[in-house]
Amino acid sequence: MKDQHAHVSLSEVHGSVDTNLPSHPVWKKMLSFFGPAYLVSVGYMDPGNWATDLAGGSKFGYSLIWVLLMSNLMALLLQSLSARLGIVRGRDLAQANRETYPRYINLVLYILAEVAIAACDLAEVLGMAIGIQLLTGLPLLDAVLVTVLDTFLFLLLQRLGMRKMEAFIIGLVGIIGFSFLTEIILAKPNLGQVVKGFAPHIPGDEALYIAIGIIGATVMPHNLYLHSALVQTRIFRRDDKGIRRALKLNFIDSTIALNLAFFVNAAILVLAASVFFFRGRTDVAEIKKAYELLSGFLGTKLAPTLFAIALIAAGQSSTITGTLAGQIVMEGYLRLRINPWIRRLMTRLLAIIPAVIVILINGENNIDSLLILSQVILSLQLGFAIIPLIHFVSDKKSMGKFAIRPLTKFAAWMVTAVLVYLNIRMVVEQGADYFTTSENIFWKVIILFGGLLFVALLIISFVYPLMSKKRRDIPEVHAGPSGLQKIEVPAFRKIAVALEFSEKDEKLLSYAIGQAREQTSFILIHVVESASSKILGEDTDDLESRSDQDHINFYAQRLIEIGYDAKGILGFNQRAKEIVRIIKENDADMLVIGAHGHTGIKDWVYGQTIDSVRHELKIPVLVVHV
Repeated sequence: MKDQHAHVSLSEVHGSVDTNLPSHPVWKKMLSFFGPAYLVSVGYMDPGNWATDLAGGSKFGYSLIWVLLMSNLMALLLQSLSARLGIVRGRDLAQANRETYPRYINLVLYILAEVAIAACDLAEVLGMAIGIQLLTGLPLLDAVLVTVLDTFLFLLLQRLGMRKMEAFIIGLVGIIGFSFLTEIILAKPNLGQVVKGFAPHIPGDEALYIAIGIIGATVMPHNLYLHSALVQTRIFRRDDKGIRRALKLNFIDSTIALNLAFFVNAAILVLAASVFFFRGRTDVAEIKKAYELLSGFLGTKLAPTLFAIALIAAGQSSTITGTLAGQIVMEGYLRLRINPWIRRLMTRLLAIIPAVIVILINGENNIDSLLILSQVILSLQLGFAIIPLIHFVSDKKSMGKFAIRPLTKFAAWMVTAVLVYLNIRMVVEQGADYFTTSENIFWKVIILFGGLLFVALLIISFVYPLMSKKRRDIPEVHAGPSGLQKIEVPAFRKIAVALEFSEKDEKLLSYAIGQAREQTSFILIHVVESASSKILGEDTDDLESRSDQDHINFYAQRLIEIGYDAKGILGFNQRAKEIVRIIKENDADMLVIGAHGHTGIKDWVYGQTIDSVRHELKIPVLVVHV
C-alpha cells in the first residue's frame, strides 16, 4: 500500500488512448472515444439485474417494463453528468468529494461506496457461481470458490492495456446480447402486451420492493465513480472545441451502450413474463429455477445453455469493472493505492465470505433473495453519489461554461428526488413491518438509528456544498501556469547506490556520478543473499560474503581515485530491508537503484525490491533501467 501522489484516476491507464493522432482518419478518431461507456454498461446487466428482472417478470408480467425504461433514462442522464465531470475538470467523483466535503463526511461516503461495491461484487460472485454450477454440475459452494480465479484474468487484461480490456468487455456484452436475442425469438412474446407494460403503475408493496431493486441494479452508484475516471483515459485537445467534441462523442457512446443494457434487462423481464407469468408460474423468482424450466417451456435445450453462458459472461464482465471502481474510490477518497490484483482479491474475498456463510447455513436455498437484497443495498447508496455529482457539474466556478444548463439541472434533481423518495419509502415500510411483527428491542433501536442517520447524511450531502464558502483544492478551468518561480536545483550530500555486482553496475555508477557535486560522498550497498546469510545475518563469514566485501571495496576505491569520498557496506539476507536500513543509518539523501523491467509473474518470482524500498524512504529514488 502507498500514498497516492499522482492525483490522477487509474494512473496505470490515465491518458493512455490518444484521440488526436493526425495520421488517423476522422472515423477512427471518433471510434477512439468509444469504449468507457461499454465498461460502465456491463454494470447495468450484471447477475443482480437478472434476479430483479426475473422476479419482476415472473410475478407481475410486463407491468414493470416501464421501471426498466425509467431507470435507463435516469442512468443515461447521470452517466453523462459523470462523464462531464471527468472530461471538464479532470476529476473523478471520489476526488471531487474529497476536495469539497470535510474529512468525516468523506470517510462515511467512502465507506458507503465500498459497501456498494461489495454488494455489487456479491451479486457477481453468486451469479457467476450459479452459471458455473448450471453448466458443470459443481456444487454451488465449490463454484463460488472457483470465482476467485478471475483475479488472474483481471491481472492479464490490465497488462494488455485499456483498449484490449474494452474489447474483451464488448465481446462479453456481445455474448449476452446474442444469447437473449435468441431466447426472445424462441419465447415469442406478445408484443401488444409488452407495449402495455410501458404505462407507469406499481401493482403493490412487493412490486415496489422489486422496482427499487431494479433501479438499484440499473443505476449503480459505483458506475458514477467509474465513468468519471474512465473518460480520463482519453487524450484530447483541452480547448473549448476539443472539450465539446469529447462531451458529444461520450454522450453518443453512453446512449448506444446503455440502450444495449436496456435491451438485455428488458429481454430478461420479457422472457420471464412470457415463459412463466402467462403460464401460471408466478413463483419463478430464482435463476436456477428459471434455467430448469426454460427447456420444458420452450422445448429446446439451447435456451437454458445460452441462459447459463450469458449469466457467466455478465458476472465476469461486471467483476472487472467493479474492481476498477474500487480502485477509483480508494485512491480518490484516501489517496491510497494497492496493487490492483490485491485489490481484486480483497474485493472478491469480501464478497465470497457472506456468500459462503449463507450457503453453509441455508444450503443453496434463498440465494436469489440475497441477490435482490444486494441490489436494494445498492439503491440505498445512490443518493450519496448523485447529490454531490449534481452539485459539482452545476458549479460554474469549477466547470466554467461547461456547467450544466438549468433544464438539465432540474431533470437531474427530479431524478434524485424520485430515487430518494423511493428509498425512504421502502426503508419506512420495511421498518414499519419489522416494528409491528418483532418484539426485539435491540434491533428496533438499531433500525431506528440507522434510518435517522441515513436521512441526516442525505441532508448533509445536499446542504454542505451550498453552505460551504471555502472550497478546498478545486482547480479552475484552464487555470494559468504557476510561473515556475521557486525551482531550486538540489545538491546531494550522500548518494547511496544499490549494486548487484554485474556488468550493469557501471551504468548505475555513471548515473549516480551524474547527480553528484564536488563534495558529494557515495555509499555503495550490496546485499549478500547466500544460504548462511539467511541464518547468521551479519555474522556470516563464508566465501561469498568475503568475496563481496572485496568487490565493494574495489568499487569504493575506484570512486576515491576519481576524487569522491566513498565507502562500501554489505547487507545480509533481506534485500529491501537491508538497503533501507543502511541508507537510514548513514543518512543518505538520494538512492540510485537498477530496474530489470520484470512484470507479472516475474515480479513474484524475483521480488519487487524497488517498490518495497521506495515506500520506506522519504528521499529521492532514481530508478535506472538496466
